[in-house]
Amino acid sequence: MNPKPSGGRPNRVGSYAQPARRVALEVITAVRESDAYANLLLPTRIARAGLSQADAGLATELTYGTLRMLGYYDRVIALAARRDVDKIDAPILDVLRLGAHQLLSMRVAKHAAVNESVALAHTVGSQSATGFCNGVLREITRHTPDEWRERVRAAANGADDALGALASHPAWIIRAFRQALEAEGRASELEALLEADNAPPRVNLVALPGVAEIPADAERNRFAPTGFVLAGGDPQAIVTGNAGAVRVQDEGSQLAALALTRARPVVAGERWLDLCAGPGGKAALLAAEARLGGATLIANELVPARAELVRNALAPVPGETPVWERDGISIGESDPEGFDRILLDAPCTGLGALRRRPEARWRKSPRDVAELGRLQAELLDAAVRALKPGGILAYVTCSPHVAETRIAVDDAVKRWHGEIEPLPTRQLVSAVTLTEPDLAGRDDQVQLWPHRHGTDAMFIALLTKQPSTERT
Repeated sequence: MNPKPSGGRPNRVGSYAQPARRVALEVITAVRESDAYANLLLPTRIARAGLSQADAGLATELTYGTLRMLGYYDRVIALAARRDVDKIDAPILDVLRLGAHQLLSMRVAKHAAVNESVALAHTVGSQSATGFCNGVLREITRHTPDEWRERVRAAANGADDALGALASHPAWIIRAFRQALEAEGRASELEALLEADNAPPRVNLVALPGVAEIPADAERNRFAPTGFVLAGGDPQAIVTGNAGAVRVQDEGSQLAALALTRARPVVAGERWLDLCAGPGGKAALLAAEARLGGATLIANELVPARAELVRNALAPVPGETPVWERDGISIGESDPEGFDRILLDAPCTGLGALRRRPEARWRKSPRDVAELGRLQAELLDAAVRALKPGGILAYVTCSPHVAETRIAVDDAVKRWHGEIEPLPTRQLVSAVTLTEPDLAGRDDQVQLWPHRHGTDAMFIALLTKQPSTERT
């Protein structure tokens, strides 16, 4: 028997799977089998395995890198195996995807990538399946990464299929991104966007205003004045050290909240609502801003488990912020014209955060856009009903899909003709930022982009409700 490496797990033939690769395989398997969220599961599995900092970094790169490029790796595996991937046992396919990532996208010695993958295959498959895995990976080693890209391109069914295969995005998402960029006159940026979608995002943090300070030596955000970029290390240490008053939050999410809170000066006594508050990152920033201006915030989240996350996020902000667990659609009836400012961070496909949740690109479909569109319209109508005359509504999605962004807002303005009207969102957002962002498209909406702004693809539209005397 081979000597046991530290932290390894024996398989049935006596070899051992290296811990970081084992953790990555466990997470990828859970994503496939039970729709687990990698960003939630991976830290738990890393802690449970007691990985060193170096092994934790390896497990993170293996997991996210494999999930981001899964579509491309499947094309390579199909060519190397000379069979469709749906004819390969799912556990062995997971191992092959991990092995392909190491061979094609990481500086891992070929023999190490193959041998470690075979050791993993022993833990999940039969002897014959393990031999198959070994053969496929060795076939991958016989061609360079550039040669594999050309082979995948040549085997694709048309230009969009080739682009989707090489960039590891479903074709319908490629089309949606192209349409959104075309609406800004920036269709030429599509490949840059896809490249940014497949790059690990920098860790961005927010320091809740009036509660925590940005470290003096920190690299400040490019745009949002409330945050900074983590230079390295584990962000959890900073979060814990500041009792949650400093927390991980994308810069685009910070801007979405600040667009509402700083669109005009806060008047003491204002009443604010975060209509769909879970998991609570924007609610915490809203609560901190409300406290500084003498306003009060109510956070609403229908799902109890997510409502508990909101309470945890709000805990560092002094004072009490009520958390409701109501159906957001009903609030327009139960609290008509009850709020001066409302944030509707609407449930959406999440296509703007594929850097952080790479598995989402394989879970969503055009059908989800239609189903979510109906919910977004109902929530928008509820928010309009709950907004006071003269109040401000921020409609926000973490998606650039035009059906979830400009079309959703335009349809709402038509439904509420004479009662709501758009505000100059681009001007108002630019007034909040530290530097002038490169914004394109319409004056009444802002679309942020990973490739252009380094943020998630957040959409922001500010609307106001007309006083009753001005309604027709």
